[in-house]
Amino acid sequence: MALEQEITDELVRSAQRGDAAALSRLLGVVRPRVYRWALVQTGSPDEAEDLTQETLLRATRGLGDFAFAARFTTWLHAIVRRTAADWRRTQRRRATLLLEHGEAGAVAHQPEARALLTDLVGDSLGALTGRQREVFDLVDLQGYSPAEAAAVLGMNATTVRVHLLRARRHVRTTILAMHPHIVEDVT
Repeated sequence: MALEQEITDELVRSAQRGDAAALSRLLGVVRPRVYRWALVQTGSPDEAEDLTQETLLRATRGLGDFAFAARFTTWLHAIVRRTAADWRRTQRRRATLLLEHGEAGAVAHQPEARALLTDLVGDSLGALTGRQREVFDLVDLQGYSPAEAAAVLGMNATTVRVHLLRARRHVRTTILAMHPHIVEDVT
């Protein structure tokens, strides 16, 4: 464990100095641990993977601020917890909005329809452009606002909204073309 700590501290120092190879190695060393922590927070392997990615992005952005006042893994664990808290708030906010608009009630009472719809959305993502897929995933699946997604992707917020609109339109059109009855099943 002490050797791992020394390696991690040296990697952190090198990464802070701008060594891209050290940053890549550091992320590779800590990724399994971050994933385990994320899995504990979410209980879902898919959501843990998303949380791991977001945590590693946040850690990379904040690496210059790490001052070795605590162990690197302690600092990293705090980022996982904050990221998970943000994720839970987003999930609650999304559920509240769906309930307020009456959309969740119809789907929640029909688990088969909800599962089918989830599968159809997943299947239709493959036909989107890479950028549309990124934007759709960040906004509609992960709960980012278009402005937050724009910051993550380094894009203009208006451009993100255009990609999101096109992605949503394509997903909706694809699903309705293949399964026109789905609207009746879900509403």
